[in-house]
Amino acid sequence: MVMEDGTSTFPRHIADTKACEIRDLLDRLADKWSLLVVELLGDGSRRFSELKREIDGISQRMLTLTLRQLERDGLVTRTVHAVVPPRVDYELTPLGASLLAAIEPLVGWARTHRDDIASARDRYDVSA
Repeated sequence: MVMEDGTSTFPRHIADTKACEIRDLLDRLADKWSLLVVELLGDGSRRFSELKREIDGISQRMLTLTLRQLERDGLVTRTVHAVVPPRVDYELTPLGASLLAAIEPLVGWARTHRDDIASARDRYDVSA
């Protein structure tokens, strides 16, 4: 709650979250594709077509939008090479590499436990 004098009654970290773009950034990073793109680029520069081929189910439009947002946030760089046909490469910036370091444990956990999660979902679906 914001008081008449402009001060907040929320704890400082909650007020900071409401007052800045942290929520927006977390929403974007938690979307369906962004972290997957960051993880793939962690192995090095990729062409658009390589990313499209490696990400099952992503449309060309959604990959374009995802890459643009990651570029806008300073996590990915886009390099256009003056060749015919045009070649565009994407790679992580140092900021993007620091995000990758932060998400690697989560990705590892997901890989380790994907069968457990699938089994739990199956049990739930049968009992529901």
